[in-house]
Amino acid sequence: MTTSKQLILVDGSSYLFRAFHALPPLVNSKQQPTGAVKGVINMIRSLIKGHPDSNVAIVFDAKGKTFRSDLYSEYKATRPPMPDELRSQIEPIHQIVQAMGLPMLVIPGVEADDVIGTLSKQATAQGIKTLISTGDKDLAQLVDEHVTLMNTMNNERLDVAGVVAKFGIAPNQIIDFLALTGDKADNIPGVPGVGPKTAVKWLLEHQSMDGVIQNADAIGGKIGERLRENIDLLRLSYELATIKLDCELDLTIDELVPSAEDGEALLSLFSELEFKSWVKELESQGIKGASTANAKQPINASADSETIASTTTAHTALNVTPKEIQYSLVDTEEKLQTLLSKIESSPRFSISLETQGDHFFDADILGVAISTALGISYYIPLGHVNSEEGELVSDPWQQLDRDHALELLKPYLEDRLRIKAGHDLKATAHVLANRGIDLQPIKADVHLASYVLNSVTSRHALEDIARHYLDQSPIELESLTGKGRGKLTKKAIAPAAMLDYAAQRADLILRASLYLEHELAADSRLEGIYRLFELPLVNVLRTMEQNGITLDRVALARQSDELGTQLNKLELQAHALAGEAFNLGSPKQLQAILYEKLELPMLKKTKTGQPSTAEPVLAELAQDYELPRVILEQRSLAKLKSTYTDKLPLQVNANTGRIHSTFQQAVAATGRLSSTDPNLQNIPIRTAEGRRVRQAFVSASDMLLLAADYSQVELRIMAHLSQDPGLLKAFSSAQDVHRATAADVFGVALDEVTSDQRRSAKAINFGLIYGMSAFGLANQIGVSRGEAGETIERYFEKYPGVRTYMDETQALADEKGYVETLFGRRLYLPDIHAGNGMLRKAAQRTAINAPMQGTAADIIKRAMIDIQNWLNEGSIDARMLLQVHDELVFEVSERDLPLLVDGVRFRMVSAAALDVPLVVDIGTGKNWDEAH
Repeated sequence: MTTSKQLILVDGSSYLFRAFHALPPLVNSKQQPTGAVKGVINMIRSLIKGHPDSNVAIVFDAKGKTFRSDLYSEYKATRPPMPDELRSQIEPIHQIVQAMGLPMLVIPGVEADDVIGTLSKQATAQGIKTLISTGDKDLAQLVDEHVTLMNTMNNERLDVAGVVAKFGIAPNQIIDFLALTGDKADNIPGVPGVGPKTAVKWLLEHQSMDGVIQNADAIGGKIGERLRENIDLLRLSYELATIKLDCELDLTIDELVPSAEDGEALLSLFSELEFKSWVKELESQGIKGASTANAKQPINASADSETIASTTTAHTALNVTPKEIQYSLVDTEEKLQTLLSKIESSPRFSISLETQGDHFFDADILGVAISTALGISYYIPLGHVNSEEGELVSDPWQQLDRDHALELLKPYLEDRLRIKAGHDLKATAHVLANRGIDLQPIKADVHLASYVLNSVTSRHALEDIARHYLDQSPIELESLTGKGRGKLTKKAIAPAAMLDYAAQRADLILRASLYLEHELAADSRLEGIYRLFELPLVNVLRTMEQNGITLDRVALARQSDELGTQLNKLELQAHALAGEAFNLGSPKQLQAILYEKLELPMLKKTKTGQPSTAEPVLAELAQDYELPRVILEQRSLAKLKSTYTDKLPLQVNANTGRIHSTFQQAVAATGRLSSTDPNLQNIPIRTAEGRRVRQAFVSASDMLLLAADYSQVELRIMAHLSQDPGLLKAFSSAQDVHRATAADVFGVALDEVTSDQRRSAKAINFGLIYGMSAFGLANQIGVSRGEAGETIERYFEKYPGVRTYMDETQALADEKGYVETLFGRRLYLPDIHAGNGMLRKAAQRTAINAPMQGTAADIIKRAMIDIQNWLNEGSIDARMLLQVHDELVFEVSERDLPLLVDGVRFRMVSAAALDVPLVVDIGTGKNWDEAH
């Protein structure tokens, strides 16, 4: 091994747990878990591809106890046992790593961290640079001028300066930091009550743990007492947190070089695990051993999008070699004409915009990247500025006139017969619309395709899609802009420097669109969700976002002033009840007042052992004590003021005078939409002050607002899915379902049901949807746990179909690892087999609720698409403005109000054919509160 080669040490155990928790619970046809195997090997392959001139070694934890367990018997004692479905994947990972020819170390008696520490020290002694690939912050203690950390998931690198920026201390203080704070994951005790901020403060003042101990007598307050009482525990924690640098190893640094890959062994392993794309890759290299009878034709980037999924495989999209990649800068008229001729012959191409501006109304185009074939991509610079302090220098960059280039591209971008693949086409379409271009058709969005394939993960950025599905590590923008205060804006990057970054994004979008559509085609129901729900919804949401809604800023300003007065009064009232002034926003001061001075009962402790001041605890205390009630009221009003009455007026667009929220499709696992900038879905409606905020959302002067809300839609879906005769009868005969439930459960006639009985029945009806326990019901309706349990049992006796549905759904989730909505949207449950009982029970509750909430989300999406298509006909003066869970809000002229009421109700109730009727409540008014 030569000193010119960097050594990469992979924390295999970190990879293992991250892959297991980040990916859906994949299994092969033999029900063998394979998700962690695929994730780990994907990360290792990507790492090797990104560092071809480095030697790579993989380090895993060994089975059994380590020397730290001898030092402290409670070390890692609080960790749940490794799930069987993860443990079963360790051996296949080891076998694949060895077949790849990579050095692998598993040393008994020590941890992977210790092996990595020992190897990095040996490498440094030989003048070899070391990169440690891990997600474990503890390894930051190894960083020095020769050793760098790289996060496994986001490729964040930490050198010495990076550690200081991230943790606020130097690498040589990380052990002291861990000793002071402890580590909950490893059950390292630390000093009780010392958090990261305190630890950093002390280390900056006293340099080290020893320095802190020497000055312990000078540290005041209870935290100082705790420090002085736990000096021995602190020293033990230091020893436990210290990575061992002198392990006895089976291999020397000179032996950490790759050997030849065993292709046949890999082919056998990949075939057994059913990693089809990797099997194809090996077979394409001439390696024999697996049947190729089911091999499909290679992908054709020019194929019609509707036939790609059924006639091709994603193999080619995964295996574009560096020699086949051609990225070109289009900065002359001649080059632009050449690109247009390429587009002319491409029924499908991808588009990626480089933009500036925070909101879609303000965003403009810096450049356009287009890929016309796999590996072939172009970047058209349009708005880069070579300037110093805003003034152009004498040598401006060569680029095309923005208006001219976009005018030439416009016919192709608006051509409905030519597929444009993109990532978040809604955002792309918004920016193009600012330049008068109507992007059509919306038929290939990798952002949405990734979301439909696995809605549980929150990682649908192009970078995540490329790493997970294409085994590619995209160029990071920060490599061009730099970091920190001196970083460049995108427009200040030279077009030539931007080329590879921008063109690669377009290339990856085209590849991902082909690959993901191929994956979706394997399940016709999932493909239906993608093509019939999510893609058509893009233009609906874009129209809603453009429409926006008018805000009465004067009313909100008045409410803000009134809230400020109320908050001052509540603060004075709290001080009077406490007998002294204190900071209501300080948990520490509130703890002292409530539990030490007033001696209120301590109902719950925090993870650090302190009495809790969380809202559920205060709510329980507020039933008997005045001060917690005042604190809760103050918190509620303060949040309302800061989040809405103060902030909403600042988010009104200066040109339109309206608020334009952004609706997110690819966030909630159940398929529900969410809104941001601002979030209009969490405005409280149960309080008078919350309803006043809604009153500030108003119609235009000559219009009205109309709100259409599905009534009890999730309960109706429960009746349909469970086919329980009692529920079906209650809904089909238009009874008050909560009164009917109360009559059945409490054994009384419908007209004899009391308000308390109806309230209890309502709590059961909605609670069971969310997996409420007897304990939860008891708290909600104010009865004993035993009485609540008896009530639930009577419910199931009267509605046996509900219990059968819940049992069967949980069994199906346990078998498959996912549940589905009525329309086929798949909702993975990564924790359904978790060893941790709390996680497993939470997944079981989700299994019951997700099909109902997800089906409700699908139904309203279907209604929105139908309604918008109707409104697009232009026969009435109305527009859709907002979607909030089960509610749609419209603006309509008074003349056309009856037409809109009838048209919206018809399309909402006919959005799904359930065995019970869908019911829609409609209201109108000059403001949102009136309409709702």
